[in-house]
Amino acid sequence: MQRVDVKIPLKTVYRTVSLPALLVASGRSNPFSVARIEKVVLNAGIGKFIKEEARVEEILRSMTDIAGQKPVLTQAKKAIAGFKIREGLAVGVRVTLRGNRMWDFLDRLIKTAFPRVRDFQGISPSTVDACGNINVGIREHSVFPEIVPEKVQTPFGFQVNVVTTAKTRKEGLVLAQSLGFPIREGMDA
Repeated sequence: MQRVDVKIPLKTVYRTVSLPALLVASGRSNPFSVARIEKVVLNAGIGKFIKEEARVEEILRSMTDIAGQKPVLTQAKKAIAGFKIREGLAVGVRVTLRGNRMWDFLDRLIKTAFPRVRDFQGISPSTVDACGNINVGIREHSVFPEIVPEKVQTPFGFQVNVVTTAKTRKEGLVLAQSLGFPIREGMDA
């Protein structure tokens, strides 16, 4: 696994390290034809906290601190009686990051948040789907440096979806590894 220097911004790593590696791996000469990251989407479910407004507000504040922009509440598309959910009820929080905010978030995710996870062994290669997108679950949001663990009243997890222009799983894996995502070696899921 290739280690990326912590001091160099991830956007620079992509331009100087990842792009040439992707060009060689794909056998192409046009830098616009290789895989790149389009956006990062953060998703958190708030279904179990629907009735507790203070907890929902804390989750919104935490997601704003982590992402650097205000999240959007997502509503249920249909009613599910077993879960006591009505159509139009707020059941989730979503943030879509692009541009510099996206690169800053990925920088913090790879270089700060992953190393702070207890007993972290790397992410599984199966987190890269057939289209080359990277999907990672964060169990506890307090691993991010913006969150003060002593002030957390409501610990929650969220999903990080890194949407790429990769066409295959192999391209997505090469992109993720060249950017420094800590993907476990020796496992072919």
